[in-house]
Amino acid sequence: MAIDADAGAETGNDSGGDDALLTARAREGDEAAFEALVHRHGPVLLRLAGQLLGGRAGVGASADAEDAVQDAFVSAWRRLPEFRGDAAFRSWMYRIVTNRCLNLLRAGRPTDPLEAVAEPEAPEALASPARAAENRAAVRALRDALGGLSPEQRACWVLREFHGQSYEEIAQAVGITPQAVRGRLFRARRYLMEAMEAWR
Repeated sequence: MAIDADAGAETGNDSGGDDALLTARAREGDEAAFEALVHRHGPVLLRLAGQLLGGRAGVGASADAEDAVQDAFVSAWRRLPEFRGDAAFRSWMYRIVTNRCLNLLRAGRPTDPLEAVAEPEAPEALASPARAAENRAAVRALRDALGGLSPEQRACWVLREFHGQSYEEIAQAVGITPQAVRGRLFRARRYLMEAMEAWR
């Protein structure tokens, strides 16, 4: 089962009924339905894993991120009979991928340098060499700062800031309470503000 990081324009938003129908068919053993879910949600999950593990999102995704997402989809396929549909398929996959990445981070497995933030592309008129160098330095500083967060803080911050997850969704994905999510986000934001003080 290959995950195409460039597949479609899907941003990870569930297509509501489509996902429910595909999930129901996949639970009955329909491999084509599951493959459609992989194609629909794989790219955003690959970006998430890259952001959590520190790999390059998109085409140059790290082997760790690709492995984490592959393992998550294999696990999901095996566990589909247990999936009751209490949450959307996307939310369920976010939880599986996040847990897989957190386990890798807690195990201290080395990862690629954190590149969770894509370098902004300046319009041609603003793309002076000095401005481009300044932008690259700011992105490197943010990557370094993100690398200083604990795995749980980084997971909460990435899920909130890059993926727009609610506190409840983050709590489910990380396996903590919404109150604990708020605390980790507060500490992560405070740390990042201090670390990025020179760039304000």
